[in-house]
Amino acid sequence: MLRSLYSGISGMKNFQTKLDVLGNNIANVNTYGYKKSRTTFSDLFSQQISGASGATANSAGTNAKEVGLGAQISSIDTIHTTGSTQITSRSLDLALNGDGFFIVGTINNNANINRNTNEITSPGIEEAMDLNFTRAGNMYLDDEGYIVTADGMYLIGEAAEKTTAGNTVSFTNNLSGNPGLIQIPLSAQSFSIAPDGKVNFVNENGELNVAGQIRLVNFANEGGLEKLGGNLYRESANSGSVDKDGNGFVELADLPVAGTDGTANIISGALEMSNVDLAEEFTEMIVAQRGFQSNTKIITTSDEILQELMGLKR
Repeated sequence: MLRSLYSGISGMKNFQTKLDVLGNNIANVNTYGYKKSRTTFSDLFSQQISGASGATANSAGTNAKEVGLGAQISSIDTIHTTGSTQITSRSLDLALNGDGFFIVGTINNNANINRNTNEITSPGIEEAMDLNFTRAGNMYLDDEGYIVTADGMYLIGEAAEKTTAGNTVSFTNNLSGNPGLIQIPLSAQSFSIAPDGKVNFVNENGELNVAGQIRLVNFANEGGLEKLGGNLYRESANSGSVDKDGNGFVELADLPVAGTDGTANIISGALEMSNVDLAEEFTEMIVAQRGFQSNTKIITTSDEILQELMGLKR
């Protein structure tokens, strides 16, 4: 069979994958915090017909003769450029102006969380919480006043000093120095979130208190993060670790304050939109469509040649 048949098939498969990636980008054009993907190709190995030869006293050298056998997917990259900022004026809508991710998670061990103080008591945060990371900052309050995502995952940061005596819950104007959940009392008159992630509220007596501080995390290789769906990412073997000091567990010191250690400032009352550029995506779609059609022509032409060969025996 002709090599061009299989080259054409490989090209069709690759451009179909490219169209799949483009379709997903366009579908998420209005997804908060979404980062677009990009498909790159590389050639397959080549079949050598004759090798290269060096020059001699009587003749010059010759190059190798090689026939390529098609193309393959080289990578599907996640492009972590910052998307545009949409102003919403809603206090719990948070945008990151730079690098970094919010840390969110579900509780996997209630024994490692002190509900009276909201502090994570285990040496490693990951022992109490199933950690995930996101750029989508549309946050909400649950029925107890905890800051959570749309899917009910807790926002993780530094807990505030909190005491519980019977039905009375008291906060101070200080942070606890320990990781934990961020809770705004239901009796609070108002609250605000500063660029460094500190969550302040005015209590029922008109006093200013602290509910906690949002912490961020950044990675050596953001493109290596694993996509989980639901605007979430998870650490992978090639993304770099949240555990910056390498002591084997994630602690508060591994999570920088917003605006430090290369992390973004937090903008309250705004959301980061998708970084998908529709003009670019439609242009790439045209290129992918024409590439797919060109490879079908290769198969059609190869089939016609085979038909001519079959017609020799008549």
